[in-house]
Amino acid sequence: MEKRQLQTNDYVVIKANDDGVNVIGLTRGTDTKFHHSEKLDKGEVLVAQFTEHTSAIKIRGNAQILTQFGEINSEQKK
Repeated sequence: MEKRQLQTNDYVVIKANDDGVNVIGLTRGTDTKFHHSEKLDKGEVLVAQFTEHTSAIKIRGNAQILTQFGEINSEQKK
């Protein structure tokens, strides 16, 4: 049996401040592609993880984002 190594991947917490916040996972590799998306309504929270497949997370809409580096708020497009 192959032994899997413990991965210590980074997590982000995303809390929607308004309805309709889009969270999109982007792949690693030579071609960046969308591989997952979620739509959050006001008050919903998503815990997302960077993995061997996910290199970036795009957030569209009004949300609070918590990372190991601090807190940031995204803004809704006007």
